[in-house]
Amino acid sequence: MATKNSTETQEPSILRMHDLRPAPGANKDRIRVGRGEGSKGKTSGRGMKGTKARYQVRPGFEGGQLPLYMRLPKLRGFKSPFKKEYQVVNVGRLSELFPKGADITAEDLSAKGAVRSGYPVKVLGEGDAVAAFNLKGVKVSASAKTKIEAAGGSVSED
Repeated sequence: MATKNSTETQEPSILRMHDLRPAPGANKDRIRVGRGEGSKGKTSGRGMKGTKARYQVRPGFEGGQLPLYMRLPKLRGFKSPFKKEYQVVNVGRLSELFPKGADITAEDLSAKGAVRSGYPVKVLGEGDAVAAFNLKGVKVSASAKTKIEAAGGSVSED
């Protein structure tokens, strides 16, 4: 005589949304403090006197000491997000890098290691021009322009 297991005779039940219930003890009513002597009344678990018994202090309050946000200096000035930062090269440095003179662009200067690539370049007038430089695509100060043109070079700011 073969007996069937009880699991074989029962049909498997499918879990449905309306069958879901929270676990026993998972949902508790919150304790309403300060609502009478019968339920956490009087001090409501805050102890006796003091600031914390009365109400919470504001963020940044340091017990009457001058707070950190007032001790630090205010932000001053303004920085334009559109300001162009130029890489600076002097005429004397151009004379060292190109002693025989040449057609010079920003790419040539970055290849020689005088400036970083990808930034605009400005030539300033410190030093002497010993050869004729033909500058293309770089900014030039007035003193640098006079020195380069006096040495027989030219400047074109394209």
